[in-house]
Amino acid sequence: MRNLPPLRSLHAFEAAARHGSFKLAAAELGVTSTAISHQIRLLEETCGYKLFQRRPRPLLLTKAGARLFPGLRNGFDVLAGAIAAVAEPDARAPLRITSPNAFASRWLVPRLSKWREENPTVPLEIIGTDAVLDLRAGAADVAIRYARRPPQDFVAQEVFRDTFFPVCSPRLLASDGRSIQRVADLLRFPLIHFDWMNRDPGAPTWQQWLTTARSIDPSLETDKAWDLSFREELHAIDAVVAGQGIAICSDVVVSNELRSGVLVKAHPLSLPGYGFYLVAMAHTSRAPDIETFSAWLRAIV
Repeated sequence: MRNLPPLRSLHAFEAAARHGSFKLAAAELGVTSTAISHQIRLLEETCGYKLFQRRPRPLLLTKAGARLFPGLRNGFDVLAGAIAAVAEPDARAPLRITSPNAFASRWLVPRLSKWREENPTVPLEIIGTDAVLDLRAGAADVAIRYARRPPQDFVAQEVFRDTFFPVCSPRLLASDGRSIQRVADLLRFPLIHFDWMNRDPGAPTWQQWLTTARSIDPSLETDKAWDLSFREELHAIDAVVAGQGIAICSDVVVSNELRSGVLVKAHPLSLPGYGFYLVAMAHTSRAPDIETFSAWLRAIV
């Protein structure tokens, strides 16, 4: 049994966080600002954390609120999609695919025109989110899961596996005027870090990379602080593309940028990454479309 706060409180918080305003949230939901404030206070009492920094303007989320908002937003989006699908029973329902945000944005979306050319009768709905959506509850038809090993209790196929190495804009290297010969040469540049939401202690971070590098060169100083840190992987990649520093990135996620020369490998030392698994329920009615999508993914890599 799910232990959830009242739906009214969740709805009020999601609307207020999305609009950045109690007043606009109240207008959308057809209630008063006082009612919105009341529902959010009830939710804060249930969670045990403040969700908003109550300044006059602008309305800001606390750290706890920022963690809660994406999951609620995605959940309400899924509900809206389910209602829309019921309301249009004659239209062919799209194949709903959930995948990590960075993979959806950098790898999948740029290739969707090829899918439409080859499979014009199978529409897709891409749900980019780092949250693990519940396939059993119907949140999506198929998931691209990013993990060390295949998820249990599902039909799972490994599509590909990535590696991580330092990447940067060639403009950044040109601005310095000196080539990178040793690991220590990287430390002349800003290092860009992003959070790993799965909390994996072995995640391919700068700390792991520099520790590995030090095993090769014991004289290497590895106590350099991160110059830029982001919560979202996509924002870190944007900063690298803009020439603001060097980041440890997945060769799969930034494959387009590496192929086009927008990004280059800054050093050959790499770390093992994770598998991209195509995951679905057994005996689903969308099995033929899922198999078509799976074959397309493997062929287009």
